[in-house]
Amino acid sequence: MTNPAERQSPPLFSQDTGSEAEQEIDRLMTLHPKGYDLSLDRITRLLEKLGNPQHRMPPIIHVAGTNGKGSCAAYCRALLEADGKSVHVHTSPHLVRWHERFRLGRRGGPGRFVEDAVLADALRRISAANDGQTITVFEILTAAMFLIFSEHPADVAIVEVGLGGRFDATNVIAKPAATVIMPIGLDHEAYLGDRIELIAMEKAGIIKPGVPVVIGFQDNEVAREVLVETAARNGCPTAVYGQDFLAYEEHGRMVFQSESGLMDLPMPRLPGRHQLANAAAALVTVAAAGFTMRQETAEAALQSVEWPARMQRLTEGRFPELLPPGSELWVDGGHNPHAAMMIAETLAGMQDRTERPLFLIAGMLNTKDTTGYFRAFEGMIRHVFTVPVTDSEAGVDPQALARSATNAGLSAQPMKNVEEVLRLLGEGWNRLEPPPRVLIGGSLYLAGAVLRDNGTPPQ
Repeated sequence: MTNPAERQSPPLFSQDTGSEAEQEIDRLMTLHPKGYDLSLDRITRLLEKLGNPQHRMPPIIHVAGTNGKGSCAAYCRALLEADGKSVHVHTSPHLVRWHERFRLGRRGGPGRFVEDAVLADALRRISAANDGQTITVFEILTAAMFLIFSEHPADVAIVEVGLGGRFDATNVIAKPAATVIMPIGLDHEAYLGDRIELIAMEKAGIIKPGVPVVIGFQDNEVAREVLVETAARNGCPTAVYGQDFLAYEEHGRMVFQSESGLMDLPMPRLPGRHQLANAAAALVTVAAAGFTMRQETAEAALQSVEWPARMQRLTEGRFPELLPPGSELWVDGGHNPHAAMMIAETLAGMQDRTERPLFLIAGMLNTKDTTGYFRAFEGMIRHVFTVPVTDSEAGVDPQALARSATNAGLSAQPMKNVEEVLRLLGEGWNRLEPPPRVLIGGSLYLAGAVLRDNGTPPQ
């Protein structure tokens, strides 16, 4: 089932017109659907023609969830690289360039995004193997991940689910080293269903018989029960957050507790109390996948982890310079009510929140619960500026989005773009007030465009 709005909304394009891979993807997008069409038949057929590269992968950590799966993947990568492992990482969507979806592990150092020539070559081979048959661009990119990762040695691969789990193109993985399912909430209802138990069942589809399962923090008991019951039916060793492991802050440190004991660790570099649970899930997942986790390795990983556009503070580039001196500019691509609540909680935990006025610059897609997103910020935001999401045809008109914010109890007005808002705040700010804190959010498309236009794309 493909949502028409999603089909018409291509992923972000790079400004790098000299990229062979970008040109090849542009060509493929004129030939094939751009959204999701959940099924394993087409990807299975294509991978067979390519010699089943998914069977020649290094040990795989398979990551699903509505929110937090990207952060969990980032923590897993940081933990493994801190221990000297070479780590392939597949994530989606990308923020600025398609290459971000494929990070190749390197021995003795952090992984790097795939080189353009390598990605372009893989795409051409896949296109030839597909021979014009019906397939989606996402399935082609997933096949590229398996092909590239299988041809470049590494100690481990972290593979993030694209959408759902059961029929996601990544779910041709027969026996991962471990699976982890992060918090589940309502999102992509057109694909996965409009009830939390239906979405949980789709996410649980990555659970394989006998493979260790880590269940991250779930604030919905129904979702948690679906995951636990599915793991039990499949005879999986299972670790559940709040039951078998947990993490909490004490004296400015992160205390991680599991069946193996306690670890006293630094607070994660990624801001937000929810990041303790995300880091804890990664710690358990890496161990469940068969890798030893030492105290010094965990400490180094938590202090070095990076995950762009997830409560990322912009301190360099052209956009921060437009604001009054001393201002804070943050960007987060969270786009559903559950993510918004986590963002709001993070902002509320910042020490000077009562003194520094908070503004939200928001752009969203028409497939999202816009009012539910804004409702999370009620009572916190001085004013909302709504902007178009120019990198997607499914972007909500700023006037309509402003009405959604107003319906959620916020003061809002539409604007032309992010830069116009920042200039307005910078030029008209009352210097007798503390400098503002500004959050840009509501869409990964908007977040990616901001990082691109600011001159600070993911590295």
